[in-house]
Amino acid sequence: MGGPSAEREVSLSSGQACAAALRDEGYDVIEVDAGRDLCAVLDQIKPDAVLNCLHGRWGEDGCVQGLLEWQGVPYSHSGVLASALAMDKQRSKEAFVAAGLPVVESVLAPADEVRARHVMPPPYVVKPNNEGSSVGVYLVHGAANGPPQLAPDMPQEVMVEAFAPGRELTTTVIGDRALTVTDILTDGWYDYDAKYKPGGSRHVIPAQIPTDIFDLCMEYALRAHAALGCRGVSRTDYRWDESRGAAGLILLETNTQPGMTATSLSPEQAQACGMSFGALCAWMVEDASCDR
Repeated sequence: MGGPSAEREVSLSSGQACAAALRDEGYDVIEVDAGRDLCAVLDQIKPDAVLNCLHGRWGEDGCVQGLLEWQGVPYSHSGVLASALAMDKQRSKEAFVAAGLPVVESVLAPADEVRARHVMPPPYVVKPNNEGSSVGVYLVHGAANGPPQLAPDMPQEVMVEAFAPGRELTTTVIGDRALTVTDILTDGWYDYDAKYKPGGSRHVIPAQIPTDIFDLCMEYALRAHAALGCRGVSRTDYRWDESRGAAGLILLETNTQPGMTATSLSPEQAQACGMSFGALCAWMVEDASCDR
């Protein structure tokens, strides 16, 4: 848990919650704040399995997965290729399109060009191509007079994506099973605070949506999981424009390391399907392996 990414604090919360749950389930747990000495630490403690609670770069993009493969330590969630593919928004979109899944138009562009002009007609969203948790996301409204003034620490290349209006929906996959659909209600943009601060958003489980849309969310989550080659737990996020029916359901992205905090979506969905948080954590540990 922890690590050096922009999502460090959320990862620490995920790790602490999972460690407490696993101890309650009878496991011997060592909490590791992943730093540059991670190889040496793993050599010293010689774990039977690693529950990967890292989020963002290095922990979610295939890097730590490769390290664990090299050391022969069984680990949870997706392997090297699926993790790298899912974290790269442009390449994961290409995989979704190849699998016949609906996505919105997007381009990769230099950040300086995005600051200088509208690279596509507003409304659109600007975000890093390889971060999660709505880190560094800019929503450019249709009435915007000028391009967004991106922060200096944004990557040199960013994704610019047509804004998909509608409701925010999400579905978790565990193994080969889609759990349910959550409707995420917020007063505004579903940003970092809405995701992680208590009261930031309200989750309706199961989503009160037409059966055909519900079923499509479940189907698309399984197909996205398979298209990327995911293992263990993943979560796929959508936008649904009610006025367009099934044609208005758009796949945004698949998360290979969903959050495991008190307000996180995947543990809530597992609970709604009769799987306690402790049982979910235990499932992930027992599912751990190499060659993922």
